[in-house]
Amino acid sequence: MEKHNRMHVFALQVILAICITVVISLVTLLFVIASKSLDLNDKHKWMLTIVRYILYILTIQGSKGLSVIAYNVFHEKRELDVRVLQNINMLQLVMYAFSVMVLIINQQKFFAEDFPLIFVACLIVKYPDLEKKPMSANYGVGMACSFYEGYLMHVIPSDGGSYGGFEQNVTSYEATHGVVVPVKKLFVVITKSLYSPPNLELFNKPQDDVIKLESCLSLEFVKKDVAGVKDRIYKNSVYKLRRAGSPPSAPAYLVAECATPLHTLRRVMDNRDLYEELSDVNPDDVAEDFCNTLTTILSKSSECRDKIVLVFYDDTNPESNLAEVLLDKIRELEPNFENLIIAKK
Repeated sequence: MEKHNRMHVFALQVILAICITVVISLVTLLFVIASKSLDLNDKHKWMLTIVRYILYILTIQGSKGLSVIAYNVFHEKRELDVRVLQNINMLQLVMYAFSVMVLIINQQKFFAEDFPLIFVACLIVKYPDLEKKPMSANYGVGMACSFYEGYLMHVIPSDGGSYGGFEQNVTSYEATHGVVVPVKKLFVVITKSLYSPPNLELFNKPQDDVIKLESCLSLEFVKKDVAGVKDRIYKNSVYKLRRAGSPPSAPAYLVAECATPLHTLRRVMDNRDLYEELSDVNPDDVAEDFCNTLTTILSKSSECRDKIVLVFYDDTNPESNLAEVLLDKIRELEPNFENLIIAKK
C-alpha cells in the first residue's frame, strides 16, 4: 500500500476512534447527569488511561522487535547487528518516554491488571497473520536495494583499508588535476524516459550559447574482491560544466552518472517478449518505487546519507538542458561555489 493510501487509512482510523470516543463520552455524560454524581476528576483519569494505553501499545509493538533479536542471537547464533538501532522510530521512542514520565509524575502504575489480558488478546488477533505468505518485494524496491548494496556501498564509504571513501577520492582528484569539485557528492541522474546514454555529453544541446557537459578523466577506480570475482573494478565519471559567455565563466566539475538499474529497466521494457512476467509492468511505477525506496534507504544509511544527489531530468522536453539542471543543483547545494572556483585559480 502506497504511503499516501496508508495515511488516508490512518486518518479514517483516527476519525473512527474520535467518533467512538464522542459517543461513549455522551453516553457516559448522560449517565452521570442522570445519576447526579459528576466526578470532576474524570478528565484527568481519562488522560492517564490514554497515556497508559499508549504505553501498552508501544510495549507490545516493541516486544516483537526484541523477540526477533533474541531469536536471531540465541537460536540462529547470529551476532547482534547494531544497525537495527537505525530502524527505531524516534517519535515512538519519545512517546514512550513521555508516557512513562506522565505516569511517574502522577504516581500511577505503568502496567495495570488489564495489561496481560490486552497483550494476550493482541497475540491472538495477530496469530492468523502467521499463515499469510510473505509479500515479495516489487521490482522497483528490489532494484533500489540491489543498487545500494551492490554498487553504492562499494564506491561511497571507506573500506577501512586502502580505499578512503568517495569524498577522499574526489579530494585526491582535485589535487591531482588542479580543479574544483564544489559539491563532493555523487549525482545520479534520473531521466523521465529512463534513457541512459553511455556518455552524458549526448544530452548536450546543439546551440553554442548554452552550458554543455564535457567528460573528463574518471576518479581513481576502486578495486575489490566481490562475489568470487577478484579485483572487480568500480569507477565514477567526472564531468566539466563548460559555460558559455564572453569571457566564459570558469567551469565547474562534478561526479555524475545515470542510474544503472533504470537503464536495465528500459532494456527490459524494450524486450518485453523475453520477459513475459513483466509484460504488464508500468515502467513509470517501477521507476517511482525505485526512487522512493532509494531515497528512504539513503536517509537511513550512515555510510551514504547526504552523499548521493538524485537529479530528475525531463529528457523528453526539448527545452530542458541537463547541464543547466546540474548547475542549478550545484548552486542549490553550494551557493558559494563560484568563489570556491575563483579561489582555486
